[in-house]
Amino acid sequence: MHLLIEADKCTGCRICENFCSFHHEGAIWPARARLAVIAGSDSGPFTLRFCRQCDQAPCAAACPAGAIRRNEHTGAWAVDAALCLCCGACAAACPYDAIVLDAERGLALKCDLCGGEPECAAMCPAGVIVVKREM
Repeated sequence: MHLLIEADKCTGCRICENFCSFHHEGAIWPARARLAVIAGSDSGPFTLRFCRQCDQAPCAAACPAGAIRRNEHTGAWAVDAALCLCCGACAAACPYDAIVLDAERGLALKCDLCGGEPECAAMCPAGVIVVKREM
């Protein structure tokens, strides 16, 4: 399972960031969202910074603590908060700039596909974010 993005449809509303952060943090806190809308200007174009759930995840390979592991249910690479050192090796290794470090909590933040039901895709009013379920 992974996310597909049709960036040309993005209006820059940032609803995806809001629902992602609310799902993970219990509050609307876009800085702690696991994806981000990047605007070329106030009117666009807009792109999304998001985890591609790489087959051979460089973030997982770079993690010295083994804190990034595949979730057996979703297949998503996810951060085990109990093991994360917040060293930044995963963020440096990610070719998509899809990992944010939360220095306050000492934790790397990346998409975990919301346990198999990504909030960003469910709530995007423009249909920009699509969940691809592989067979």
